[in-house]
Amino acid sequence: MNLLAALDQGVLTLTLNRPEKRNALDRGTIAGLRQELHRADLDPAVRIVVIRGAGKDFCAGADLDELLASADRDPADNEAAALELGQVFIAMRELPKPVVGVVHGRALAGGAGLATACDISLMAQSAQLGYPEIQRGFVPAMVMTMLRRLVGERLAFDLVATGRVLTADAALAAGLVSRVVADSELESAADALTRQLSSVSPSALALTKRLLYALDGRSFAEGIGLGARVNALARAHPDFKAAISAFLRK
Repeated sequence: MNLLAALDQGVLTLTLNRPEKRNALDRGTIAGLRQELHRADLDPAVRIVVIRGAGKDFCAGADLDELLASADRDPADNEAAALELGQVFIAMRELPKPVVGVVHGRALAGGAGLATACDISLMAQSAQLGYPEIQRGFVPAMVMTMLRRLVGERLAFDLVATGRVLTADAALAAGLVSRVVADSELESAADALTRQLSSVSPSALALTKRLLYALDGRSFAEGIGLGARVNALARAHPDFKAAISAFLRK
């Protein structure tokens, strides 16, 4: 199977499982990701989603055999095929549950996009991340939406125009990943993070995530107003009263 899914104690782990292809994203893998993200949205047993790769790399990007075969297809067909991966990115952002990327080896092109689409990305010290599509005569088109938001126009253009690959520390400094940990500590750090996220109110996490992304394109005043509405929603949830009462009893 190109994608492995395992649910354990509220954590749905999705493992890209094409190690012989450096976990390149073919249409089957992309369809599997969309299906599992839909499952995560509907299943109350899922609290956290983790995305990782089998073998030596996280993900090397699009499957080049499929990409080459698409060169002679109708543009409308290629746009529809591209949107299949785009829908994965959208589903990750709209999912009212945290998505955690655990990145080792190389995360390139669409694989870098997948890593940066996660709400939190942990990166091994020896890992690398980049957008080398231009070196293959291609454009990092959909991932540019996330890249521009994360690093700004100037650095975004530098990265996509040169296709240079960043070390983990450089990716962290650019704001492309959340944390860098020693290779030997990646698994324990991922476990600790998912335990922490699983211990807090699901409703508070969902509201926090939705508010963060809903602030895109809003003015300062609009953001404050939206925050006030979310604040009121959070106060009305049973999780809020239970958590405050428990804290006061300490």
